[in-house]
Amino acid sequence: MMHFFDYELPERLIAQQPAPRRDESRLLVLHRGDGRLEHLVFRDLPELLAPGDLLVINDTRVLPARLIGHRDKTGGQWEALFLNKTADGLWEMLAKTRGHPVSGEAFIAEGGLRLILRGRTDEHHWLMAPDAPGEPDDLLVRFGQVPLPPYIRRGRAESDDAERYQTVYAEKLGSVAAPTAGLHFTPELLGRLQEKGIANAGVTLHVGLGTFAPVKVDDPAKHAIHREWCEVTAATCEAIRACRERGGRVIAVGTTATRTLETARMRPFRGETDLYIRPPFDFRVVEGLITNFHLPRTTLLLLVGAFAGSDLLRRAYEEAIRHAYRFYSYGDAMLVL
Repeated sequence: MMHFFDYELPERLIAQQPAPRRDESRLLVLHRGDGRLEHLVFRDLPELLAPGDLLVINDTRVLPARLIGHRDKTGGQWEALFLNKTADGLWEMLAKTRGHPVSGEAFIAEGGLRLILRGRTDEHHWLMAPDAPGEPDDLLVRFGQVPLPPYIRRGRAESDDAERYQTVYAEKLGSVAAPTAGLHFTPELLGRLQEKGIANAGVTLHVGLGTFAPVKVDDPAKHAIHREWCEVTAATCEAIRACRERGGRVIAVGTTATRTLETARMRPFRGETDLYIRPPFDFRVVEGLITNFHLPRTTLLLLVGAFAGSDLLRRAYEEAIRHAYRFYSYGDAMLVL
């Protein structure tokens, strides 16, 4: 029997393309009260929520953080993923090429951006200096590509990915991966929710590469959790208080919104979070969760297990595999109530 944290997934169930329409994804509903599982479609969401409920979305926008190019010296292929800008202005990057480049060597990204290797971090990330003026956000928008996860077409983006790997409400540039629970929303669906009296409020969490890091230790409590920058505004805190006063539920759209809300705990917050949500966990803010199906042995799966309950989540994943749900970033969704 599958443990909720570690499971085997047939490769054919890893979604390689998004659904034809965002809200046509399937939706597996988990009822924590009585353990029921329901098979629906994401566009059914307004019928599953009640007037007065509040959806909390993550308004981060994915950086085109992937650079593809070549070594200036040899012409050999090179590709890299931007992680962050260091205090001294260098770009910290995951990069790969054949051979062993040395400090001072130049690399040319498609479009002509030139970067110089200046060193490496203790984690073997490359430290590079772009030979062009401008902030990383501006340069990546000009020269970068959509940073698809490696399990989607080996990371190779297609023309539609620039739109489909962003939420329709993406606003604040800064993530290296999409907050995938939000990919199922359309402007029309958001309109239907509002017509029913289901409001939404925004938080921001810039998704880092650490979100995908596998938990390699047998005891998840010994895993070193990644840090991510997030923000909750006073206006969002007020929207949550108003939701509580009218008897509504706070429904987090995604693990990223959940981590942000539980970090802030109803107070305005701006900064890095290292909150590690795993069973058991006392949720103070979130009362419902929309999420995708996550990779095994990840902190994302631990978070959902802490909210849904380990046994119910295990049954849900077994059911999803049996009914050939589509998994991971471009896959189907779950609603936990």
